[in-house]
Amino acid sequence: MMHEHDIRQSWQLGGEGKTISVVASFKPAAMLDSELAIADKELPILPLRHSILFPETLLPISVNRKAAVRLLEEANEHDTYFAVFSQQNEESEQPDEGDLYNVGTVAKVVKMLQLPEGNLTAFIQGYRRVRLVEAHDGGEYMVGRVEALPERLPAEANSSFRATVDSCKELAEQLAQHAEGGHLGGQFELKDMQSCVFFVNFICSSIPIANTERQQLLEMDDMAERALKLLEILGRECDFAKLKETIRTRTHQDMNQQQREFFLRREMENIKEELGEGNDSDVAELMERAAHKKWNDTTGQRFTKEIEKLQRIPTQSPDYSTQFEWLDTFLRLPWEETTPDNLNLKRAARVLAQDHYGMEKVKERIMEHLAVVKLRGDMKSPIICLYGPPGVGKTSLGKSIARAMGRKYVRVSVGGLHDEAEIRGHRRTYVGAMPGRIIKGLLEAESANPVFILDEIDKVSGATVNGDPSSALLEVLDPEQNHSFHDNYVDMPFDLSNVMFIATANNISTIPAPLLDRMELIEVSGYLAEEKVEIAKRHLLPKQLEAVGLGKRDISLSKKAIDKIIEDYTRESGVRELDKKLGKLIRKVALERLTSGTASEEGAGQEATPIAMKVNDTDIVRYLGTKEYSRSRYEDNDYAGVVTGLAWTTVGGEILFVETSVSEGKGAKLTLTGNLGDVMKESAMLALEYIRAHTQTLGLSCDLFERYNLHVHVPEGAVPKDGPSAGITIATSIASALTGRKVRPHLAMTGEITLRGKVLPVGGIKEKILAAKRAGITDIVLCHENERHIKDIPEQYVKGVAFHYVRDVQEVWQLALLQESAKNALNLN
Repeated sequence: MMHEHDIRQSWQLGGEGKTISVVASFKPAAMLDSELAIADKELPILPLRHSILFPETLLPISVNRKAAVRLLEEANEHDTYFAVFSQQNEESEQPDEGDLYNVGTVAKVVKMLQLPEGNLTAFIQGYRRVRLVEAHDGGEYMVGRVEALPERLPAEANSSFRATVDSCKELAEQLAQHAEGGHLGGQFELKDMQSCVFFVNFICSSIPIANTERQQLLEMDDMAERALKLLEILGRECDFAKLKETIRTRTHQDMNQQQREFFLRREMENIKEELGEGNDSDVAELMERAAHKKWNDTTGQRFTKEIEKLQRIPTQSPDYSTQFEWLDTFLRLPWEETTPDNLNLKRAARVLAQDHYGMEKVKERIMEHLAVVKLRGDMKSPIICLYGPPGVGKTSLGKSIARAMGRKYVRVSVGGLHDEAEIRGHRRTYVGAMPGRIIKGLLEAESANPVFILDEIDKVSGATVNGDPSSALLEVLDPEQNHSFHDNYVDMPFDLSNVMFIATANNISTIPAPLLDRMELIEVSGYLAEEKVEIAKRHLLPKQLEAVGLGKRDISLSKKAIDKIIEDYTRESGVRELDKKLGKLIRKVALERLTSGTASEEGAGQEATPIAMKVNDTDIVRYLGTKEYSRSRYEDNDYAGVVTGLAWTTVGGEILFVETSVSEGKGAKLTLTGNLGDVMKESAMLALEYIRAHTQTLGLSCDLFERYNLHVHVPEGAVPKDGPSAGITIATSIASALTGRKVRPHLAMTGEITLRGKVLPVGGIKEKILAAKRAGITDIVLCHENERHIKDIPEQYVKGVAFHYVRDVQEVWQLALLQESAKNALNLN
């Protein structure tokens, strides 16, 4: 049976090293229970930070919170008991019941001191372990109801318990020797402690361990178990203290001031090397992020291997940041993380129609893909290449597709790339290594199935000293290979089969054949004038009005005004230049609208009241200046040998005139002028040779070519011209000049010619028809195989133009050449 006894303990307090001794009287639990009558009363509650009070121990605490100061002063004045509980949340300044551990100790104030620094120090004595039942605000401080916890104490003759306590004493003395200051807690001779229970509680409150671990010791009801746990902790702390001493001894050497920084870093590295710690916070962060990733076993094993490698690298090493950045990139990649496709076909069709006018083929292809995905539930995304002239909306179409499908949108411009590493990434062995643009795009999208735009793919450089970027794109754009795309930086296969790649190009002839073969080509041709008007009204004009802060009703633009802008101020297949001209027009109109409003009656200096304005075609010159382009118009002429042809350019269709003159000379001479390319020169030679072989059909003498020279000219000689589509135009021009038969008015033609007189199909039909309509052409001669292209054009856009489909040059002449000769035609027979 335990009796009341006194214990003297000393502490060194204050900055001047003042030592103070405190004597405490300890009562057994049975005596305390009868004195306290815990179950029948509420006790004040003192929250503690950074420390825990054990039964039968003294604890000095420094207090500065008003509630704690008031509680201790009252307890000291009236010699009353209070309950001490440690805070779980040590940062809380005003803790409530939820911030406290539910097991604490009943205590009393033994002594209070006001130190010179102004801090209040109280020595509190622990008596009995209790559990917090409930707590509430008592006004100046927290109060609560507690219940006593049982204490299972071993018998005095329990040899196992005494042996455990003796072992704890030995380890505690060893730890005290390694501890700073040579003691644990207050100055106390461990070997003089006779009470085993007191010794266990005293060491539990004194050893430098984490508060959570100390709380676990307090919550143990069985004193023998608490002693065993304490023995385990003391053993660990002794080993750690010895290891620190070993490390300190090993790294210790004579140092000067310059060596100090090196020594500190070396000691840190040695500690981290021995403990395998130091980068715990980084590793914990990465592991937490990895726990939420969706990846297969192979990817997970690779991450585990690399995170173990990071743990072995010292944080001061340059390799540490390289490895950490790689792991961060690895975790940011959307491994098997996709966004669900919106398979509402009506909504998708509505979105595509809202964002872009025309482009029926492209919209139809996207709708087909959505329909198949909806039926199958899964499908490899197609590789689409949209090609056509600049400004027709190829790039912006990608955004609409992404919005229609409910996918993320990523755009990467690959035009001008000359380094293969821009696609495949750099190996980690290089300084400043980074992933390629494909992986960067996926990191930006945070999804494994975005709509990925590869802009200007026709402008990717070929093979250089840095590799071949176009060849690197083969793996990306091959549906049979991109399920395991290999980026040199990531160094792990990544599945790109769910990505919807859409490439854009202006000229597919510059794209390497193997790359072109992997893509589904969809032509986005230039817009007709009617289409441009609709696009301007629906999209461009509202956008420009919003850009200057105006509404649709503030400025109105007539259809004739838009037609005039398209006709006289733009020269393109798309609408990019039209958008710029509309922006310029709107800005000038906005300025005039503000400055020409109703003047304020209050005098000068006041802003005018804006008025609504309407812009007609007659106002365009005032705002945009004189017209910038003169469209080629069909010109009536009285001369044989002049034929109107149709040409395709990168900015749309144009009409051109082929002129042939005949002059006396030695013969057998053909002169070609007008900056013609090789293909066009060959077409002229073919036309001449065909006419030589068919002089009788045209009613010409056989020796005609021995007496006369021919000169074929295509005006605008500063503009390069090439291509086979002027074959029948040149043949008709030469035939007209030689026979003196003029060409039917308002007629144009396009088609390639062979030596046998066959007419072959050509491209750019839609753009050429657009140019013909602008020039006032009413009849167009085409190869019969081009009839299918006409059927693809909406009927309202070809209204007013008659198409004549031919198979050979003879049919062309029958249609184009008038039977009556001109009055001034040369008699060449």
